[in-house]
Amino acid sequence: MSVKLNTRQVGNVSVIEVAGRITLGEGSSALRDAVNGMLAKDQKNIVVNLGEVPYVDSSGIGELVSAFSSVKKSGGQLKLSNLTKRVKDLLRISRHDLIFEIHEDEAAALQSFA
Repeated sequence: MSVKLNTRQVGNVSVIEVAGRITLGEGSSALRDAVNGMLAKDQKNIVVNLGEVPYVDSSGIGELVSAFSSVKKSGGQLKLSNLTKRVKDLLRISRHDLIFEIHEDEAAALQSFA
């Protein structure tokens, strides 16, 4: 299953909706390109909605961490929302849940920027 990204703007926050697996190759590079494109347009507040992501491999986690670092260096914030149980467990086990600000749903993530 290839990854599909849908991006949209909600006020001053950019939302990336991800559907599919974030794995080595297409999945991680698509996410990187989306985040870099937003930063190039000076869109620094980003929510990554992972509600339709059944699986993230180590490369995908690396890409999320890299995106987080890039956004933070540019003075912005990257937050995650709608994690599936499997992805949430993976981030918890790998201790990456301590890096990211994770919200139960997109509305809560958007509200956190206010």
